Amino acid sequence: MRRTAHQYIERETGKIRTERLFGDLLIRAAHSGDKENPSLLFRSLISARASKLLGLLTFDFPLNAGSVGFQRRWDIDLGECVDDPKALNTARKLFERKIRYWECRPMPGDPAAVVSPADSRVLVGSLNDASALFLKEKFFSLEELLGRDKEKWISAFKGGDFAIFRLTPDKYHYNHAPVSGVVSDIYEIPGGYHSCNPGAVIQTVQPYSKNKRVVTIISTDVPDGSCVGLVAMIEIAALMVGDIVQCYSSEKYEAPIPVVPGLFLRKGCPKSLFRPGSSTDVLLFQKGRIKFSEDIVRNMLRHGIQSRFSQGFGRPLAETDLKVRSVIGQATSPNNSVT
Repeated sequence: MRRTAHQYIERETGKIRTERLFGDLLIRAAHSGDKENPSLLFRSLISARASKLLGLLTFDFPLNAGSVGFQRRWDIDLGECVDDPKALNTARKLFERKIRYWECRPMPGDPAAVVSPADSRVLVGSLNDASALFLKEKFFSLEELLGRDKEKWISAFKGGDFAIFRLTPDKYHYNHAPVSGVVSDIYEIPGGYHSCNPGAVIQTVQPYSKNKRVVTIISTDVPDGSCVGLVAMIEIAALMVGDIVQCYSSEKYEAPIPVVPGLFLRKGCPKSLFRPGSSTDVLLFQKGRIKFSEDIVRNMLRHGIQSRFSQGFGRPLAETDLKVRSVIGQATSPNNSVT
């Protein structure tokens, strides 16, 4: 795999930025072989044991425990944090930091707005072959992503739309509810720990439907819901992510509780936490139930940006860097949905 820069667009300024890719040399080496006959390095790297060990060495090992170097390298804004910066004295504590999101990540007032579940870089697409955003099976197989035995949910989201949110190691790693609604189902699917590095994504066949993940189905056509139909929120582990902790809080980070069927999730509230590494959220929407924000779509189709996704898939695919709880789209008129 030829080494190229990876660029994205900063939403707040519209500027093109070049990403510093964490562990890029190791990841490129592991993915350089035959996809059908992966190398021993590749098989070892995606194992649960290796992922946990790499996370330990990177975020907990004493030689890497100084938070100052980690903070400077990734330009983390400690002024947003709930805890005293002096208490964030390891890379792990910085990674799992809490922020004053109620102040620094304000919620939009529009009840029809669907919001980002994470500080992340986003791509949007469609599973509908009549859509200009058609990207079927570039990043995942719908059946495999949701679980091949989940026929009800596969049918519900067939031909729908999706958004992929890629979290890099510097990001705030709590996931927030993108919509308001009742949890219809939640389940875990075992899998590997493929890297979410853009180069690795295009080299690995549909990695998002192969990694360990938690699928939450949210029904939003309910009282006080977001009225955007069913929404699937898939939290996907990746290299060095040891766990996905479900810890929903309706008020700041207070009294966290597990996410279970029947629980009402309020849009913008913390739902879960990725434990260290880079990781990904995927949102699925039913056909015709969301209109993505114009700037995200415009940025994605923009030419002249060195995106590894564009290079790998042969079409413009530039990510937009955005904040958790910022608008990614609007609910459209309801249609028939599975509940």
